[in-house]
Amino acid sequence: MKSKKPGKQRLRLHTLPLHRRHRLLSATLSEELRKKYGRRSLPVRKGDRVRVLRGDFRNLEGEVLEVDTKRVAVMVQGASVRKADGSEVPRPIHPSNLMILKLAQDKEREKALARTSAG
Repeated sequence: MKSKKPGKQRLRLHTLPLHRRHRLLSATLSEELRKKYGRRSLPVRKGDRVRVLRGDFRNLEGEVLEVDTKRVAVMVQGASVRKADGSEVPRPIHPSNLMILKLAQDKEREKALARTSAG
C-alpha cells in the first residue's frame, strides 16, 4: 500500500529512477486528439506542439525544444527569460501546465498509440 504521508510521497517522487519518472512528464491532450486516440494524456516529447495553460506564459503556443526528465520540466519555444547579462534562457515549465495540440509522430509512438487506443 502507498503511504498517505506527504513526506514519503515527496521522497518517492525525488528518488524515482529516470525511466519511471518519464510517466510524470504527461500532459493533457486537446479535444481533437482525445477523440482521435481515446486517451486523456500522453508523455510530452521533443517536437510536440503545445499550449501553456498556466503561469506567466499562459496561452503561448510553441514547439517543445527539450524535455528534462531529471527536473520533470519542459522547455517550450518562446517561453524564455532574459538574464542580467542580456542572454535568453528557456524557462522550464511543468508538464501539468501544458496541453498537447499536435504530436510529433515516429514509428514507436504510432505503435504505442495504436496499442493503447485499440482497447
